[in-house]
Amino acid sequence: MIDFEIPDELAALRDEVRAFVADKVVPYETDPRVTRHGPNEDLRTELVGLARDAGLLTFQAPRRLGGREPSHVEQAVLFEAAGWSTLGPVALNCAAPDEGNMFLLSKIADPAQTEEFLVPVVEGRQRSVFAMTEPEGAGSDPNQLATEAIFDGTDYVINGRKWLITGARGARTWIIMARVAPNSSGADGPTLFLCDGDTPGIEIERIMDTMDRNYVEGHGVVVFNDLRLPASAVLGEIGQAFRYAQLRLAPARLTHCMRWLGAASRAHAIAVEHARTRTAFGKPLGEHQGVGFMIADNEIALQQCRLAIWWACWTLDQGAKGRHESSMVKSMVSEELFKVADRCVQILGGIGISDETPVGAIFSDIRAFRLYDGPTEVHKYAIARQALRSPS
Repeated sequence: MIDFEIPDELAALRDEVRAFVADKVVPYETDPRVTRHGPNEDLRTELVGLARDAGLLTFQAPRRLGGREPSHVEQAVLFEAAGWSTLGPVALNCAAPDEGNMFLLSKIADPAQTEEFLVPVVEGRQRSVFAMTEPEGAGSDPNQLATEAIFDGTDYVINGRKWLITGARGARTWIIMARVAPNSSGADGPTLFLCDGDTPGIEIERIMDTMDRNYVEGHGVVVFNDLRLPASAVLGEIGQAFRYAQLRLAPARLTHCMRWLGAASRAHAIAVEHARTRTAFGKPLGEHQGVGFMIADNEIALQQCRLAIWWACWTLDQGAKGRHESSMVKSMVSEELFKVADRCVQILGGIGISDETPVGAIFSDIRAFRLYDGPTEVHKYAIARQALRSPS
């Protein structure tokens, strides 16, 4: 039986998170440190300090690392509240890519790696990246991974080029996906490596100009030029990178959905207030049927997205891998929330395409969300394959 009631303790924490974001974080949305490439490191540090003082920093972390360790369903409630501002997850340290990286590292990092690379991220003292996507290789199809790691008997020497690496500039904890070349010493294949961002051989070529501006320090183009790492830098087992990526991706798809549900709900609230107070042709905008229908469509879409997220999270909480369910939800939610944001812009009219409200920025960011962790078409391809394999 599925129970839709939110327990009192969880509701209280949700309200605390929402109040923190509304009162403490929203005023920073017009801060000049929110740049063309997202909030800069100085702003992130200040926001993290506010959440630390409020006792809300990295609430999703395991208890052994100082977090509250909420279930996936509980995360859905809390991350939606955090997403009320696109800076909310940054402040609370539950934004991508750090949130997904912390989840992965908490599952497979050894004790030494946990202390060096995970704990500082959980504590908000440094950021992390997940370096997989390549301009001519791995992306939606990771099998095209071209970055190569050659084992010389002592170290791995990594060469390759990555792009769209979120938060690369200034990040210290690096998770790098590379293909270990066949060698006489042991296993090979797609492998994850851990290292410090200051390691010689990591070159930030440039920061890309993109339509979204909610990720700290934007998205970088990175070159690995004879990056030399010891055998202890291997994260997990050699040859298992794709399996680990899937372990990370199913929950990460859903946390993206949770955060953007919060942002879309904020845009909708702004649009509803505008439709309530702005008049045209003798009555409030909201009383015109065309606008009223858009408001109704948003109400329906937001609730359906919320329920879909909760369903997939409930599936994960039962111990399932959730790949099929998370693909279904990410595909549907990303498309529906984009429609919600688009209708909000339309209701607001001219100010909807300006920076007078956060709605225009939310619209642009949610458009980019349709591509994060796999575009809709890739998810639908996987969903169809699953359906064709299943008995009718």
